[in-house]
Amino acid sequence: MTNNIRFVLLGTTHTGNIGAAARAMKTMGLNDLALVNPEGFPSAEATSRASGADDLLFKADICEHIDAAIKDSKLVIGTTARKRHLDIPVIDARKAAELLIREATKNKVSLVFGKERYGMTNEEVERCHYLVRLPTVEHFSSLNLASAVQVLAYECRMATLNINTQDQPDKIADDYVDAGKMESFFQHYFDVMEKALYLRKEGHDSLKTKIRIMYNRIRPKKHEIDILRGFLSKLEKKLK
Repeated sequence: MTNNIRFVLLGTTHTGNIGAAARAMKTMGLNDLALVNPEGFPSAEATSRASGADDLLFKADICEHIDAAIKDSKLVIGTTARKRHLDIPVIDARKAAELLIREATKNKVSLVFGKERYGMTNEEVERCHYLVRLPTVEHFSSLNLASAVQVLAYECRMATLNINTQDQPDKIADDYVDAGKMESFFQHYFDVMEKALYLRKEGHDSLKTKIRIMYNRIRPKKHEIDILRGFLSKLEKKLK
């Protein structure tokens, strides 16, 4: 099941953190690493800090955008060190790991880490079904990227050891829509809204955010998205 779990690092600026993250993952049985616009990678420092986990670096999926990194995932959880004014459920690391491991028995899932300096952007957060925050102290809440990866990787390992493989998989739906198909749906949705003059091309970003969060909270299944796409296509024809 751990083969279905992808750790995604966004815009990492220190290559040593990439190597240390790979090491943290491998010690906990996690092997799928994706890097979105990493700076200065590959590098000797990353390989050195990986300390034997350089196979993860060699096969890491290098992407230009978060959408490419998570496109096959049906559950996406983002990490955040600060409070967000977005209506996305915030859970702790243990709960996040349990959700990832349970879902990974049938589906691809992703855990996303933002840039070292300021974390995930709001646009990146909008791709997530949940956010996870570590219970750090208020006056010093920033955690090193590789350390955060280690904490979450450890929790995933513990959840893997504790899962009841006999009865859990049957409870997990395998017909959720993956992130790639959801992004295609959102673009179709927004395009039709613009053609219907309900949405302007500029100035309605907050409305788009609310729509994304709403559907992510619902987690539509494939046949439900097919119904909505069919309706949108019919409406599009009428608008023409």
